[in-house]
Amino acid sequence: MPALAPSSPRPRVLYVTDLAYEAKGRRYCDEDIFLTSRLREWFDVALCHPLDAVALMDGFDLVVVRNSGPVLNYQAAYDHFRAEAARRGTRVHNKLTGKGDMAGKRYLLDLTAAGYPVIPTVDRAADVGRLPVVDEYAVKPKLGADSIGLEFVPRERLTEGIADGEVLVQPRIRFAYEVSFYFVDDTFQYALYAPDPDRRWDLEPYEATDADLAFARRFVEWNGTDHGIQRVDACRTPEGGLLLVELEDLNPYLSLDLLPGATRDAFVDALAASLRRAL
Repeated sequence: MPALAPSSPRPRVLYVTDLAYEAKGRRYCDEDIFLTSRLREWFDVALCHPLDAVALMDGFDLVVVRNSGPVLNYQAAYDHFRAEAARRGTRVHNKLTGKGDMAGKRYLLDLTAAGYPVIPTVDRAADVGRLPVVDEYAVKPKLGADSIGLEFVPRERLTEGIADGEVLVQPRIRFAYEVSFYFVDDTFQYALYAPDPDRRWDLEPYEATDADLAFARRFVEWNGTDHGIQRVDACRTPEGGLLLVELEDLNPYLSLDLLPGATRDAFVDALAASLRRAL
């Protein structure tokens, strides 16, 4: 009887997450415990804190950045990770070429200037006149995350203390609800929405229309990410249209615990396929 050929080694994945990070209305650690337990069907998986990624990543075939918390909390270490991954040719998922939140909030200004359906955004006091006239405006740090530093400012005080280039200014829109569209690579997976505008993370399944998906795909195509998870966050305006709130392409929380089992399983399969393509 001929000897059996040795099996091919399983790809080694370094899964970057901060299991101790506390987020309002979400349990990041539960999601990553679930995902890594499922991904072990195809990969050898090890978890590490984002501050340890550079020291460990050479021993793995792929680095997966997931629920690692806002990089604002460790910006220098994140910048070092990006630089070292580029220098060493490390495969990273999501790919580090994203133009959305991965690169900061500049994209909101670029998309506004290009005429995309996005909440109008400026970053200089001199440009405030380009925004719609409303009673209140949202002012937030350009490098912010998870609503850190967000303030709502009445129009009469809007230009007070605006540090040009450091903050983003947007009209406060009294939207009907927020809705998020989740993609793996360029393929739509599912959508969730928050029926109550005051309860952002009380989400329910959402049946996306063809028009909704055409809206979301515009931003996925604009981003041009070869492989990765993207979440397109939008708000439904009083007029019935959608406006982009955020294009999360760094470490989007997925709310997998809210999905029907079949949808969750399909997402895991799509993610595993994306990781294999990234290799």
